[in-house]
Amino acid sequence: MWWGGRGQSFNIAPQKEEPEMGLSGPKSVQGSQMPEPRNRQLGSCLASGCLPGEQILAWAPGLRKGLEPELPGTLICTNLRVTFQPYGWQRSQETPLSSEYDFSLVNIGRLEAVGGLSRIQLLRPGSLLKFIPEEILIHGRDFRLLRVGFEAGGLEPQAFQVTMAIVQARAQSSQAQQYAGITLSKAGQSSGSRKPPIPLLETSEDWETERKKQGAKGWRVSTINERFDVATSLPRYLWVPNRTLDSEVRRAFGHFHQGRGPRLSWHHPGGSDLLRCASFYTASDPNKEDIRTVESMLQAGHSDVVLVDTIDELPSLADVQLAHLRLRDLCLPDSSVAEDKWLSALEGTRWLDYVRSCLRKASDISVLVTSRVRSVVLQERGDRDFNGLLSSLVQLLSAPEARTLLGFQSLVQREWVAAGHPFLTRLGGTGASEEAPVFFLFLDCVWQLLQQFPAEFEFSEFFLLALQDSVRVPDTLTFLRDTPWERGKQSGQFNSYPQVYTPGYSQLPAGNSVNPQLSVWDWDLRYSNEQILQFHNPGYDPEHCPDSWLPRQQPSFMVPGPPSSVWLFSRGALTPLNQLCPWRDSPSLLAVSSRWLPRPAISSESLADQEWGLPSHWGACPLPPGLLLPGYLGPQIRLWRRCYLRGRPEVQMGLSAPTISGLQDELSHLQELLRKWTPRISPEDHSKKRDPNTILSQSR
Repeated sequence: MWWGGRGQSFNIAPQKEEPEMGLSGPKSVQGSQMPEPRNRQLGSCLASGCLPGEQILAWAPGLRKGLEPELPGTLICTNLRVTFQPYGWQRSQETPLSSEYDFSLVNIGRLEAVGGLSRIQLLRPGSLLKFIPEEILIHGRDFRLLRVGFEAGGLEPQAFQVTMAIVQARAQSSQAQQYAGITLSKAGQSSGSRKPPIPLLETSEDWETERKKQGAKGWRVSTINERFDVATSLPRYLWVPNRTLDSEVRRAFGHFHQGRGPRLSWHHPGGSDLLRCASFYTASDPNKEDIRTVESMLQAGHSDVVLVDTIDELPSLADVQLAHLRLRDLCLPDSSVAEDKWLSALEGTRWLDYVRSCLRKASDISVLVTSRVRSVVLQERGDRDFNGLLSSLVQLLSAPEARTLLGFQSLVQREWVAAGHPFLTRLGGTGASEEAPVFFLFLDCVWQLLQQFPAEFEFSEFFLLALQDSVRVPDTLTFLRDTPWERGKQSGQFNSYPQVYTPGYSQLPAGNSVNPQLSVWDWDLRYSNEQILQFHNPGYDPEHCPDSWLPRQQPSFMVPGPPSSVWLFSRGALTPLNQLCPWRDSPSLLAVSSRWLPRPAISSESLADQEWGLPSHWGACPLPPGLLLPGYLGPQIRLWRRCYLRGRPEVQMGLSAPTISGLQDELSHLQELLRKWTPRISPEDHSKKRDPNTILSQSR
């Protein structure tokens, strides 16, 4: 996992003797002092760079197992992370946290202690270790495993101390505390106001700029949720139809689940609009005017409207969580599954089936958006999970600008962060039972697209890995809150809300200037130049850049939809509807003509075949420029091995060799391993000759 900040020195706190049931362990092993030479070596090893405010709670010499050869070093527990430091290895000042050796506390999924006679104890936060451990196993939520055996010969107390320190640090830590401790110092390192790498969509100006960029002339920026009094899970500003008044929008939103009414997600340059909203609140009793407003907003100025049942044919949140847990258990190095049964066990997790379902549905929706000028409405009960996943995939399949480094970051910021995806809850940060890594499922889908269309994407697999790892790192608020309201309140963005800092800081320390704009997209604050270079896909074809794609506002690009038609897209087929709204006797503005009935969907006929099998008087309609239709059958969907098998180095070699991008990635990976295994030898890295900042600036 890659995460870190600029070089700072550790605040090394000496270990103290604890009561009998504390960190020091049983009386029989108390009293040993930390060897002075080792202590000096530890201090010099850590002084090369780390996070400010970090304190060492305990440490112990050990041997990292599961590698060939096994690595001797020191296991260290701090108030922010657990790290293993091999002897003779120096940290880079630019990246004081290592992908190989560091586990943030929030990334620890399971902790096990192993004693003599094969004794194994599962240590949950607040547990008490019952024996002196000979070995501990730290299972990361990111599919890594840290296995450390402890040395004998009078050092048993330190093994007990460091294990209990990890247990207590997990119990006492909170993501909010870790965020404040890290970000305050990082913001203080930057001089003056730092401009975000991409618009964070926290101002009306950001939304207006993005609207103009998309060419959505029929839409405007609404401020009805500026105080979050319509819905705390929605952004402060929304795109609504030009002809709809804010007072009408406010009333219309009240007839949808959690107040998340229909609003523009993306405007296709050919004329179609992609909307998203929650399910209808059927218990409400709207008047005729409200119903007309709802229908008008769903219609969005189009005569052809398609309601997409988002949940249909997709897994439930519980299904996603169960599949991810099964996949993690299977891919960890200590998996008990026999090699000859591994592939069948992988199929049994159903994770790849869910990736396939998402790609197939996104492909169908892309066809709906690009084949005819229409309004396509994604409707999900909460509008915070699969609506964001499908909307993002549709834009990646349909819009080349979304496949650039800057465009993809803007897409995630708009469709996930600003749209209120509950990151903290879905990743288990709240302790609720609604954990489900929907965002990780989305990243896997994007990785599949990278494999099938390697020349279409400006960013690389390593960028996706960095983004996934950043979700579990508590250094910004981007992924550590469930709603824009919570994120803005925590950062002190709103003057009416008190700012929140680490315990003991009731106000901002003198001389420090917190920049609430600091986000996960500030890669240069957390990653080395060499790592940022790997974000760029060398196989990307510049001919696929947005400027060479399609002129804005080209009315002849797509054929018009049938007059006054309403459809429900479900189970791969279009079904006519008599009305848009579910309320009884609603005076629908749109009627369905029987001559526009779709052909029945059969398993061998894709929606693309149905949609482009147009009436003869419409003429031929070729596949729109820039549209990607991925394969999703059989072996076309693959396991993301560099992500899920990262805890097993022996299977990492030769993953992407058939592509130019893969060859460069493989070379960089081997060079990194060479530097770690031979600390005194630093082979020249020719990639340093290129300034990584130009990669990010060229995308802006």
